[in-house]
Amino acid sequence: MNPRRRTLITSALGAATIFAPGPLASVWAQSEGTLKLLRVPKLALVIGNSKYKDAPLRNPGNDAQAIGATLTSLGFSVVTKLDASRDDLAAAVATYVKEVAAKQCVGLFYYAGHGVQLAWRNYMLPVDADIDTIDDVQKQAVDVTALMEGLTKAANPLNVVMLDACRDNPFGHLKGQQRGLSQMDAPTNTLLAYATSPGNVASDGDGKNGLYTESLLAEMKVPEAKLEDVFKRVRLNVRRKSQGAQIPW
Repeated sequence: MNPRRRTLITSALGAATIFAPGPLASVWAQSEGTLKLLRVPKLALVIGNSKYKDAPLRNPGNDAQAIGATLTSLGFSVVTKLDASRDDLAAAVATYVKEVAAKQCVGLFYYAGHGVQLAWRNYMLPVDADIDTIDDVQKQAVDVTALMEGLTKAANPLNVVMLDACRDNPFGHLKGQQRGLSQMDAPTNTLLAYATSPGNVASDGDGKNGLYTESLLAEMKVPEAKLEDVFKRVRLNVRRKSQGAQIPW
């Protein structure tokens, strides 16, 4: 991340306290800008895809339900989708972007499941994807760029996009397909968080939740938690628990 963008995120987004429950949020607000942000509605789309035909995952469904429940307790209006088909996933993203734009609210998008990168673009894989060739990825997966472009047009005050989508890739045999997810720039007023660094894969976890989401759930509940602090602590916790094998980005 370049220094200018780092400064922008720290000043404009990092100080936000969007995970504070409604009645206490104004007490914890540290600035007029943050207080104004806390007064707008908060909307989340949470997706967990586990039941893939050829490469099922154990934890994304658990992760999505836990994240959804936590966000609800923190004052978000939450839509949760489990084991979404391509049509369901694409429609959910389109509806979410429209609502964020119409309500000018704080938006949070969370995805857990298989994800791949192709030609520097990142794709979320629906559970009905049948991937045999590179062309199948573009036809059957949902491009994260569509979400980012929609958020750019929405021009709402703040977005957080979390991608726990680089778990062990079942399509590594495809010629031209690279490991993990690709680094990409986020729209203005958007914080983009990866479960691991670009080009690497994330652990599905040995317990009920994936390693990244397990730490995220704990840090979101910390009183007065600012966005930047949440993701800094998640990064440190995951790095320690994985002994450096997985470093959130």
